[in-house]
Amino acid sequence: MIVYLSRLHFPVSTLGPGRRIGMWFQGCSIRCPGCISADTWARGRRGARVEEVIDGIGPWLSEADGITISGGEPFDQAEGLYSLLSALRKQSHGDVLVYSGYPRERIADHLARMDGLIDALVSDPYDHNAPQTLALRGSDNQRLHLLTSLGAVRFASFERCLTEADRTLDVMFDDDGTVWMAGIPRQGDLHRLASLLHQDGHRAWTSQALTHIKVPTL
Repeated sequence: MIVYLSRLHFPVSTLGPGRRIGMWFQGCSIRCPGCISADTWARGRRGARVEEVIDGIGPWLSEADGITISGGEPFDQAEGLYSLLSALRKQSHGDVLVYSGYPRERIADHLARMDGLIDALVSDPYDHNAPQTLALRGSDNQRLHLLTSLGAVRFASFERCLTEADRTLDVMFDDDGTVWMAGIPRQGDLHRLASLLHQDGHRAWTSQALTHIKVPTL
């Protein structure tokens, strides 16, 4: 089974408890206005076999406390997601958190098939007009679902308002010098960061700033 991914990273500490493997799917048909990950909207041109992905993250699996899958929209690749989750469950005892822009009711059939493979789900589209006061969520209309007993143990504490400890981002550096961040910024944070960098003579932009531009489907 082929999956189209934007990137993989370890460790990620801002998208769930502990040190996590972050997996971002490439391609999203929902395209919420104000999305901070507009670079993951376009469908991927190159895919990887699930076996190749598992081999690639193999050295991280024994160290990771959990896995967070986001995007993009993972359920736009439901078959690939199912295959990946099945393989991960065999290789890891960590929890699995999946982000989806679809309401839980819309993907109920997929979730039934994936029963036991997803421990916690954050569902519903990002709404840039809604408040942002809840942990793990970009807007307060999004819901956190605890789907397994492991999910309840690991994520029940996230049914709460944001704290200062939540207001952090992981900063990563790619080999080509690209700097990127993982996490859930407060609304407007990235625009403020880009403005501050510009004042110091640096060029900076975010995919969030480009969401008003139609991203072509590849």
